[in-house]
Amino acid sequence: MKCPFCKDKENETSVLDSRPTEDGSVIRRRRVCGSCKERFTTFERIQYREFLIIKKNGDRSIFDRDKITKSVDLALRKRPVDFETKEKFISKIVRELEGMGENEVSSSVIGEMVMQGLYKLDKVAFVRFASVYRDFREAKDFEQFLGSIDKI
Repeated sequence: MKCPFCKDKENETSVLDSRPTEDGSVIRRRRVCGSCKERFTTFERIQYREFLIIKKNGDRSIFDRDKITKSVDLALRKRPVDFETKEKFISKIVRELEGMGENEVSSSVIGEMVMQGLYKLDKVAFVRFASVYRDFREAKDFEQFLGSIDKI
């Protein structure tokens, strides 16, 4: 594994400590670089299956958990949601997607899953995510959306 500090690939990193996370779906490993002796943490997840995402323009790409994580991070920025809760939320979405058993999933399905989950988790994050996902352009777009929230 390449050290994130010195970028050395030649010397091995050593695992100092391993432990599962609360829900047991991720292994947290504390490592030390053989070259620079810096310490860092890695997370190991089970990937049950690979599937493709069909984007709005018809392009296909391999599903990437990090894209959901980045979107959720942006929506939850400066919100009172801890790291563990966020990780459980993202893992739940990924497990649901993998559990669908499909080889291809529409990006709109993922967007709606994230929106529904954020609605339950944090209303402000929900509106933030929706404003980007639904491509709000004007204040009236927000007004219409906020007026329809109770129907969700």
